[in-house]
Amino acid sequence: MQKEYNVVIVGGGAAGFFTAINIAKQRVDLKIAIFERGKDVLQKVKVSGGGRCNVTHACFDPKELTQYYPRGEKELLGPFHQFACGDTFEWFDQQGIELKIEEDGRIFPVTDSSQTIIDCFQRLVKKYNIEVLTNTALLDFKEENGGWIVETKSGEIAAGNLVIAAGSSPKLWKLLKAKGIAIVNPVPSLFTFNINDERLTDIPGVVVQDVEVSVLDTKLESNGPLLVTHWGLSAPSVLKLSAWGARVLADKNYQFQIKINFIGLAYSNCLEQLHAIKKELAKNVVAKYNQFDLPKRLWRKLITASKITDDVRWADINKTQIENLASQLTEAVFSVNGKSTFKEEFVTAGGVDLKEINFKRFESKKYSNLFFAGEILNIDAVTGGFNFQNAWTGGYLIAKAISEV
Repeated sequence: MQKEYNVVIVGGGAAGFFTAINIAKQRVDLKIAIFERGKDVLQKVKVSGGGRCNVTHACFDPKELTQYYPRGEKELLGPFHQFACGDTFEWFDQQGIELKIEEDGRIFPVTDSSQTIIDCFQRLVKKYNIEVLTNTALLDFKEENGGWIVETKSGEIAAGNLVIAAGSSPKLWKLLKAKGIAIVNPVPSLFTFNINDERLTDIPGVVVQDVEVSVLDTKLESNGPLLVTHWGLSAPSVLKLSAWGARVLADKNYQFQIKINFIGLAYSNCLEQLHAIKKELAKNVVAKYNQFDLPKRLWRKLITASKITDDVRWADINKTQIENLASQLTEAVFSVNGKSTFKEEFVTAGGVDLKEINFKRFESKKYSNLFFAGEILNIDAVTGGFNFQNAWTGGYLIAKAISEV
């Protein structure tokens, strides 16, 4: 006999579990199943935030919150008035999960462990008798009697409502495209820059707190902390550029140049300050004492790049050298040759075209009782808990729509 569910949710990740739990909390009479194509669930939750799970961000104004979404800014404003970061905080608090706000606004469980969030979800699906079926991939689906017939390797299953919350899934995007749902071709978002440059070699781990970074020949620019890695550059200033410039940088095949202002001063102001330092510290060795609060290792690299040797005193540097140094500090150009995924987290720009969605319910405009949550949509955000917030908001509104029927 064909199995029947009121709700089938495709995707055993954050959006899928959150949607299922919120439906069940409001309608204990509904039979709900989560289909996960792999053998494990909540894997992205496990690795998020370096294994600490950055559940959301301390941005409590819906309008301000939308500014963190390169794609989805306009569409999420209404939904964020229904369920946003403060609501997420309260939701987890109600489940007995204590959260903390860090200095940069990111919100984590006080345990600093993503397992706390996973255990919370697993406890709730058990409590509400939600079936979690692993190794169960969606092969196809078709409308029938106002609901859906869902095809898996195990056979056909009837579902009154179908929720697609499977993250970035090329196979599902292809299937949806075949159903006449427009898909925006995906490209990576949130990635670090691969750079092979003498100024960065041998100094991995160096952090500059507030830099300005721009991509030459584009309008892309950002600011924030910058981290030197073994392969190039990372941290928020770079990740923001990768998110906002996802399509532009993909078109460039990840071969481009960036300009970095390490100290936030205009070239002319920097030059003026360097001349003042030259007079004040005339007898000091230039390389020995770092200026502008720059890390010592980076300062020495920029000194070398300015053709100033390690033993030269401030009194002895010439006009060309001091101009070179001003240039290295305020307009250093680096060639980017490729990208690397940010930690183990992978975010894409692309997915179901947002014009296809009724954002009051996160429901398809073409098909009734077909819903979408999370990264299956063409919505993505910068790092800091914002991608999870999109999943929570979508899941909540879908749950509300299904529960009220």
